[in-house]
Amino acid sequence: MKLLLLLAILMGLGGCNRPPKTAELQLWTIQLSPKFDPLIKPMLADWESRNPGVKVRWTDLPFGSVERKVLAAVFARTAPDVVNLNPLFAANLASKGGLLPLQDRLGQAKATYLPEILQAGEQQGELYALPWYLTARITLANQQLLQQAGYSKPPRRWDEVAAYAEQIKKRTGRYALFVTVVPDGSAELLESMVQMGVEFLDKRHRARFNSAAGRRAFAFWTDLYRRGLLPREVVSQGFARAIELYQSGELAQVATGAEFLSTIQTNAPRIAAQTAPYPPLVGKSGVANVAVMNLAVTRQTSRPKEAVDLAVFITNPENQLRFARAARVLPSSVPALREIEQELLLASAAAGKADLVQQARLLSAQTLSQARVLVPADPGVKRMQAIIYGQLQRAMLGQLSSAAALLAAEKEWNAYAAARWP
Repeated sequence: MKLLLLLAILMGLGGCNRPPKTAELQLWTIQLSPKFDPLIKPMLADWESRNPGVKVRWTDLPFGSVERKVLAAVFARTAPDVVNLNPLFAANLASKGGLLPLQDRLGQAKATYLPEILQAGEQQGELYALPWYLTARITLANQQLLQQAGYSKPPRRWDEVAAYAEQIKKRTGRYALFVTVVPDGSAELLESMVQMGVEFLDKRHRARFNSAAGRRAFAFWTDLYRRGLLPREVVSQGFARAIELYQSGELAQVATGAEFLSTIQTNAPRIAAQTAPYPPLVGKSGVANVAVMNLAVTRQTSRPKEAVDLAVFITNPENQLRFARAARVLPSSVPALREIEQELLLASAAAGKADLVQQARLLSAQTLSQARVLVPADPGVKRMQAIIYGQLQRAMLGQLSSAAALLAAEKEWNAYAAARWP
């Protein structure tokens, strides 16, 4: 009997000495592997070394499938702990209770992010996502077409675009710009409306866009299209068509990120040789748009402390700086952005006008001082875009006046909003 008791005690002691079971955090990102494996894998190993007993399982998803897969995982209660999202999808997921509030979990780390960019992760005063990396849109313009039309540079403000588009078409036979009105396409046209003074929604999610500014914006785009100053395809094709037209010399300018200049140099070297970067189009306020990629923590995580710590670690100044250098994007961290700007200033000064990509990246970084996420991260904003674009198409195609189309958009949205937010 004593022997059995002794064996039991020894087995118990042996069990106490077993290494604890390793916990696992799941991290999902968007289209970063395998290109950035050499950067991200060591970064995750570094975090693991600081958090013994916790491993990170990294899954990278194609851009087109991330929303579907995340929603399916949330529904199945197998959501990742930390997930890479854009502000609109993060807002949608937060509105459904799918994301962990972060406002009181960040401590001093909160002060390292660009304040206006951090706000893009908020919903009704609560923070649900941390900004990771950014792209500030600039204008790339074909200087040969500009010169033929009598311009030394493209317009800076939207109220100058109509006369400019007319001159480009009249003197070159080409189009000035391409802004899609495909309902599920780019939000560039919505962003232009904000720059024109349009407010989309009130606090109850009801439409505010049928206003004097909204009527001017609808009339502006309707008039450009009906006068033949926009490519016919803006009502049927997305942003990819703008790239095709620009690279074939059929478009005077394109609004895109600085990194796209490298693509033009590869695909259309003749057009690249005629291309120069310029500041983006803005409204009276001078505010430009910025595209943000976030990291969020799902509410289903069983280890919220470690998940938040991982998201903060990935987006800390040092790791943002490394990623911005490798991916040629912009950081959302104040110290990292200062460092990137300094590096780009030195590189541009050394290269002079020879390196257009460096010039474009510097211009993009400098644009951030007057940039923010223009379209509010409302959970229904993609539906609102589809409604506004669909009715604007009707006006462009002559089925309705622009004012009637805007009124129809207001009624359609408010019916949807009343059902969703009574």
